[in-house]
Amino acid sequence: MSLPPNSTLGVFGGGQLGQMFATAAQELGYRVHVYCPESDCPASQVADEHTVADYHDFQAIAKFAQAIDAATLEFENVPVAAAEAAAHFVPVRPAGEALYTVQDRSREKGFLTLAGIATTPFRNVRSADELNAAVEELGTPAVLKTTKFGYDGKGQTIIQQAAETEKAWSYLGRHKCVLEQFIEFEREISVLVARDTDGNMATFGPMENAHANHILDVSVYPAKSPERAARAAIDAARQVAVEIDLVGLACVEFFETPAGEVMVNEIAPRPHNSGHLTIEACSTSQFAQQARTVAGLPVAEMTAPRPAAMANLLGDLWATGEPNWEAVQQFPGVELHLYGKHTAREGRKMGHLTAVADTPAEAERLVREARAAVVR
Repeated sequence: MSLPPNSTLGVFGGGQLGQMFATAAQELGYRVHVYCPESDCPASQVADEHTVADYHDFQAIAKFAQAIDAATLEFENVPVAAAEAAAHFVPVRPAGEALYTVQDRSREKGFLTLAGIATTPFRNVRSADELNAAVEELGTPAVLKTTKFGYDGKGQTIIQQAAETEKAWSYLGRHKCVLEQFIEFEREISVLVARDTDGNMATFGPMENAHANHILDVSVYPAKSPERAARAAIDAARQVAVEIDLVGLACVEFFETPAGEVMVNEIAPRPHNSGHLTIEACSTSQFAQQARTVAGLPVAEMTAPRPAAMANLLGDLWATGEPNWEAVQQFPGVELHLYGKHTAREGRKMGHLTAVADTPAEAERLVREARAAVVR
């Protein structure tokens, strides 16, 4: 049963994803209540209400849950216990079980393997001896990753040769990790998948993603993937949604090999940085899709009439002062999104640019040139 207008959707997390979710939900006629420990987070700047409390404050969570009609999340490191505490009062979409699966790389890869979904070859590692054995099996180079709290390149290191295992094990804190075989890939791509309470699904992508210093730099739609690889990625994303019983929106990231095979890299049970271009490019943005599914509405088509691109704006751009945002106006069709964060730091996502154009190359050129133009 869908929620009527003026119902309140709650969101755990107050960053830019929560901010853009709140705006999309309000456009659909819903009120938004943010739960976030930070008092002046980006999402609170647009939300109708804001609970400032810790994610382990279960009394505050219960009060929050009783003031909303359904809940979602904007980042996957919300404690499962917080989601489950809220679920005593209202639907939480995605549910705590899906959150539990993707919060730990070991569990996530085990889930993919059991579901028959291709992922990078891996070994679970709990000691230096196990790491040595895993490196011997998988070979080098290989990527060692912590099982939890890794994003934007954090919590991982590359092992180029077997002699580096002890150094890598120490660097990541000598606790449970996953060793992944290094994949020679043609490109990194991502697919958005939304699934409603009736099991109907809508997908968008794949987008082609370029990274700089392990942080997403530019995303372009459509990816240059051959049709077989694009279809395989979409099919895998749909299978992931079914297997984790998703209600909500998720992004599945892939490595695409030179042979056109795709392997799942990560699952994010929320909107994704690469999907920001859907705000301008699509009939239904990723944030509107999230709001629809959380509210119990049916999924909508995510069609994009023209190619599009997105470029991140990191805190590095503020190194010589406030960027010259007026310069963006020199590039017709380029849209500026700033997140309202007060402190710019190196590597911190402060906003993004999008462009819709006649070709993917033209859209990418526009956002890259517009970003370069704002630097003073």
